[in-house]
Amino acid sequence: MNLFLRQPIPRPGRLSHAWHFAWLFWLLPSLTTFASPPNVVIILADDLGYADLGCYGNRFNETPRIDRLAAEGLRWTQFYAGPVCSPTRANLQSGQEQARFGITQHIPGHRRPFARLIDPPVQRQLPLEVTTIAESLAATGYATGYFGKWHLGGPGYGPAEQGWQTTLVCQGNTQPPAVTGDRQRRTAEFLTAEAIRFIESHREQPFLLQVSHFAVHIPLSTTPRLLAKYRSKPAVEGYPSLPEYAGLLEELDQSVGEIVDAIDRLGLGRQTLVWFISDNGGLVHDQAGNVYTSNAPLRGEKGTLFEGGIRVPAIIRWTDTIAAGTTSDALATTIDLHPTLRELAESPPPSVPTDGVSLAGTWADPPQPPADRSLFWHLPHYHHSKPAGAIRRGDWKLIEWFEDDTAELFHIAHDMGETTDLAAQQPALTAELRTSLADWRRQVNAQMPVTNPDHDPLRADELARPPRR
Repeated sequence: MNLFLRQPIPRPGRLSHAWHFAWLFWLLPSLTTFASPPNVVIILADDLGYADLGCYGNRFNETPRIDRLAAEGLRWTQFYAGPVCSPTRANLQSGQEQARFGITQHIPGHRRPFARLIDPPVQRQLPLEVTTIAESLAATGYATGYFGKWHLGGPGYGPAEQGWQTTLVCQGNTQPPAVTGDRQRRTAEFLTAEAIRFIESHREQPFLLQVSHFAVHIPLSTTPRLLAKYRSKPAVEGYPSLPEYAGLLEELDQSVGEIVDAIDRLGLGRQTLVWFISDNGGLVHDQAGNVYTSNAPLRGEKGTLFEGGIRVPAIIRWTDTIAAGTTSDALATTIDLHPTLRELAESPPPSVPTDGVSLAGTWADPPQPPADRSLFWHLPHYHHSKPAGAIRRGDWKLIEWFEDDTAELFHIAHDMGETTDLAAQQPALTAELRTSLADWRRQVNAQMPVTNPDHDPLRADELARPPRR
């Protein structure tokens, strides 16, 4: 049964004040802890680090609208993504481990021809046979719209071929007249206008909207007003305090605010779930060594399996269904979006099992987060680190290094900065986690790097030159 009730179903604790809704609990027993199938708005930031937002402790960047979103909803403290963009986008769309598709690096990836290992090729697109979020929710009557960065395949493999009915794909932090149809515009502003137009056009039916920003990806740029604002602001000790970065982030923040304001202006707040996340950890420095942000107290950055590369900000708001100002330290990941939204939309299961789990119980009253679980990562490439795999189980995390077949073990609850390797002190646990990680790789058919016969230690860090066109 798929009834799109446009008012929240009261929680069990509120029944005495809403006796006239009691019959709904018998009709829809599976929905007694959350409201009827909601509209869904996913806002995906690019390269936004765990420590970049005010609500996560940043004291230089100004993000009042995202901070307000957290104050009005739930903020995760241990939410994970892939280490780079395309893997996260693949698992978010599919609910499956990106290693199943060979999308374990950004598309098309890059190579180090003289490194110790030859990394496996990166698949250039998400297979069309994958059942995406859009296809799952469209099957239950949702209108679907996708605006912004895709990075999961070129012509013939875009969002329009993956169940998204209204699409506009673009990259970069500015858009030319050929894209906007009138004048050069800031990408965040342009995507916001398109998103609001979509919401207004589909306000009378359930909808799924994904807004995939390019901010705060390099090359950085921002408006003259915001650049001047942050250039005049004193730097914060221990943080790069880059005006271009802060300005671009404020553009993203303004976009979030305007989209949420449109939802509320149309009276859709109680019917709309807004989910804000980042596709990977912050880019601390580029290949040339230029510094952009800091993920402290986390170690590492985008392109690594340390916490700074994979732990990301994640916030969800659903007015009157998710309690305001709450936090969750449950282990969660972008792979979980698909099964969560499919459950809320009462969508039939896909033809193949998903690897994620539903997070709907996280905001139940009382909370019922996912049971004990293991999270896995596979990065068989050279990026900002060396080829590696990782597993997180409970408070423990193991990183396995493929070059020399070694492993490091960290107790994340006591050492979120991953400063102390406990592998030698915990040999049994280390062996157990390595076995679990190897078993998982076989299960998902993860592709491994192989020994490079052309390895040259003096040239190991050289990047392959792009082919001439």
